[in-house]
Amino acid sequence: MTLIGWLQIAVFCALVLALTRPLGGYMTRVFNGERTVLFPLLRPLESALYRLGGIDEKREQHWLTYTVAMLLFHVGGFVILYALMRLQAFLPFNPAGQTAVAPDLSFNTAVSFLTNTNWQNYGGESTMSYLVQMLGLTHQNFLSAATGIALSIALVRGFARASFKTIGNFWVDLTRCTLYVLLPICIVFALFLVWQGIPQTLGPSVEATTLEGAKQTIAVGPVASQVAIKMFGTNGGGFFNANAAHPFENPTALSNLLQMVAIFAIGAALTNVFGRMVGNERQGFAILAAMAVLFVAGGAVTYWAEASGTPVLHSLGLAGGNMEGKEVRFGIVASALFAVVTTAASCGAVNAMHDAFTALGGMIPLINMQLGEIIVGGVGAGLYGMLIFVVITMFVAGLMVGRTPEYAGKKIEAKEMKMAMLAILCLPLMILGWTAIAVVFPPAAAATGNAGPHGFSEILYAYTSQTANNGSAFAGLSANTPFYNLSGGIAMLVGRFFVIIPAMAIAGSLAAKKAVPASAGTFPTTGGLFIGLLIGVILIVGGLTFFPALALGPVVEHLAMQANTLF
Repeated sequence: MTLIGWLQIAVFCALVLALTRPLGGYMTRVFNGERTVLFPLLRPLESALYRLGGIDEKREQHWLTYTVAMLLFHVGGFVILYALMRLQAFLPFNPAGQTAVAPDLSFNTAVSFLTNTNWQNYGGESTMSYLVQMLGLTHQNFLSAATGIALSIALVRGFARASFKTIGNFWVDLTRCTLYVLLPICIVFALFLVWQGIPQTLGPSVEATTLEGAKQTIAVGPVASQVAIKMFGTNGGGFFNANAAHPFENPTALSNLLQMVAIFAIGAALTNVFGRMVGNERQGFAILAAMAVLFVAGGAVTYWAEASGTPVLHSLGLAGGNMEGKEVRFGIVASALFAVVTTAASCGAVNAMHDAFTALGGMIPLINMQLGEIIVGGVGAGLYGMLIFVVITMFVAGLMVGRTPEYAGKKIEAKEMKMAMLAILCLPLMILGWTAIAVVFPPAAAATGNAGPHGFSEILYAYTSQTANNGSAFAGLSANTPFYNLSGGIAMLVGRFFVIIPAMAIAGSLAAKKAVPASAGTFPTTGGLFIGLLIGVILIVGGLTFFPALALGPVVEHLAMQANTLF
């Protein structure tokens, strides 16, 4: 580890923190229906969309109606995306002549982009046409990200409102998020990425002649537009198979830094939106502080593990840490930081192959996802996931002092706790359940690229990533099989919607309650004691649930590595 390395991490954290409050203030005005700098330009288009869809923007919805609208919207998205992939051979903008995608892979991919997971059991440049990449994948990147943000705003309204039967209008929230937040910021970022050297073209692949005289086909396409939303929307699905390690997706050190900032920007800003909407910005900063502590701790461990390398490398006289699977133009610190950022934020984009990380370096990304993707998390999903942990934390605090727990002026009662526990329990059910099946099912176990605990980690990482709607992979698992495509699709659906539905039930329940004024017995939720208790609850829940599985994978692999045994 070096001072320059720590300075890179510090600069990244400073940039994210600098964006949090101004972006949070802008989004608060957007979702409150207030005027913004883009209002004169986009308001006519917004009104036209409402008229076209038959939507009354002033009519709000009950939490159940809001949730049903969201679910029906996703059913339509799945049908369209699945059809595009199955029919792409007959559709335009297919200069490479890509054939129809297999049914099981189409199912997995449609579910993946629908749930903001972007798990990819295929190579983008060799499987998908330009039309599918644009109209299907990039389009869903916007809508799945906007959905997550809309749902988080609905839950925030549950805390902010008193004696309300409604939590907003899904169609209005979705439209405003897409028009006023995601599209403008992605247009600007896409132009920056083109300036950095990322292609944005509908032209065919380029034929090049190498120095040896051989012919090489270089894939290009509408890349910058997809990369922009995959980062800001924490989607992660790459145009190319190598994702952000590909020079046409991430060409420079500057693009690498700003792509990481883009992954965190909206998720961090939403904590400020929460504070503003409940009338106390310190509430939002307390949540952000808990996220920051977990992130910095994970980043430090990963950087240390990768910079330290392995005893085998040391015995060969190879200093400088573990560079296997990393791009030379980024090095260890930028690769380790990117791995922690992308798994803390439910993004899934990667600029290095996590399968080549050391045991402990690869364990931190696993833990980030197993905690529920609440360390900033996916746009929207990270906030409502963290607020579910806040509900549990306040229940624990209430037990300690012997009174009904309260948070943001709302009493936390049996209904909220039941819904919170339903949301928490669906993650281990899918992660551990499918991993257990895969390791005893011979065709699934045979798909691992390594033996022993590392092979187990590849399977565990796959189901962790899909259930947590992250999308990154260890890259050593040959997962494009009917078993992994179908089981992974189920894991993604449960990991997304079985958290959303309880969260919306909590939103509706809280919105209907009266506000409770703070008293001498109210547990303070803006100071260090609350932040520490929240972090403790998160780690205890995650540790008790997943430590046995981690012990079978990265922990035992690390111990074996100390004895010069590699897998």
